[in-house]
Amino acid sequence: MSEKAKLIAEMLEMQKMFQDYENKNGVDAKDYFAAEDGHPLHNYREKYQELANKVDEMAHADKGSTRWFTS
Repeated sequence: MSEKAKLIAEMLEMQKMFQDYENKNGVDAKDYFAAEDGHPLHNYREKYQELANKVDEMAHADKGSTRWFTS
């Protein structure tokens, strides 16, 4: 499995975890945006964005294109 495929698989697993958590508990904005240490969503957005940026960079490298914006 390529590194890009591994990252995508990790993102899909994160999405499943989030959906399962949301279905069981609901998601409060505070928990989504500022979850405390130990909370299942702690750093979720940051980690997901990091993975998405890596996949995006790899996809552009594969195609020889560049991002039109920077994060």
